[in-house]
Amino acid sequence: MTSSILGTETLPRFPTISPAGQAGTSFKPEHLTAIFAANDRRGFFEVHAENYMGAGGPPHRALERVRRDYPISLHGVCMSLGGPQPLDRQHLARFKSLVDRYQPALVSEHLAWSTHVNTYLNDLLPLPYTPATLSHVCDHVDEMQAAIGRPILLENPSTYVLFSDSSMSETEFIREISRRTGCGLLLDINNVFVSATNHGFSALDYLADFPLSKVGEIHLAGHAEQEDDEGDLLLIDSHDGPVADAVWRLYEMVIVRCGSIPTLIEWDSQIPDWPVLRAEALAAQAILDRQRNAREPSHAHG
Repeated sequence: MTSSILGTETLPRFPTISPAGQAGTSFKPEHLTAIFAANDRRGFFEVHAENYMGAGGPPHRALERVRRDYPISLHGVCMSLGGPQPLDRQHLARFKSLVDRYQPALVSEHLAWSTHVNTYLNDLLPLPYTPATLSHVCDHVDEMQAAIGRPILLENPSTYVLFSDSSMSETEFIREISRRTGCGLLLDINNVFVSATNHGFSALDYLADFPLSKVGEIHLAGHAEQEDDEGDLLLIDSHDGPVADAVWRLYEMVIVRCGSIPTLIEWDSQIPDWPVLRAEALAAQAILDRQRNAREPSHAHG
C-alpha cells in the first residue's frame, strides 16, 4: 500500500481488510482494552468522521490501533448533503483527509440537512422529496464523491414529519439519487421501522420498493418509545439500547433476499460494556452466517 502525505506527516500504512459478510459495531474508545483482550479478529468498526477531525492525540492513536487489525467504516454526520447551500469545503477537505489517512472499507453519509447559513444544528433533519431537492442532493453527492475519489453509501433517514409538497416517495427519491450519481446505499433498517411506525406506512412495502441491489452496508440500532401531542406512539431513533425484535425480523428478511451484507450495530448513548455490544453484533453475525451457509452449494455425494 502506498503511503501518503498529510501536510508534513507521513500517513500510516494499513492492511486492506474486507468487511464482507461480517457484523460490526460502533467503535467506542472505552472499549479498546476489552476489544483487544478478547483477541477476536472478526467484525469491523464504524467511527463518526467528525470525532476524528483533529490532527492527532489519543483519539487517533486508538483508531490507528484498531485500523491495523480491523476494517473501518467511516460515517459522516455533518456534511448536510440535503441542504440547499454549497457544501462546506473545509469540512469536505477534513473528511477527505480522514479517507486518505485510514483507507476505510466503507464511507457513508446521511440523506439529511443540518446547516443553514452560519447555523449548525445538532440534528439530521428531513427534506421534501421534490425535483429541486433531488438536484441539490445529487450535486452534493457528486461533489463529495469527486473530492474523496470514491463512491459513498447514502443512508435513508428516520423521520418524524412529512412535507406536503413532496412529489415522490422516499424510495423513489433514493433510487434516483443512486442512478444519477452512482453512489451506493446504506440501508438503516431501524430507520425504516421508526419512520413506518411514525407515519403509518408498511415497512415491508418500503423494503419491497427499496433498491436493495445498491445496498453496501446495513445499520441496526435501538429506538425509544414516546407519545406525540395526540397521545399516539412516536418512535425516536435513539441508538441507546438493543435492537428491537421487529427490526431483527425485518433484517433477516432483507438478508435472505440480498445475502450477507456487512452489518453495523449502532449504540451511541447509554453505552453498555463491550460484551453486551459484542453480543448484538454476534446476533447479526449468526443471521449472516446462516444465510451464507444456505447459499453455498452442497458438496454431499449420493
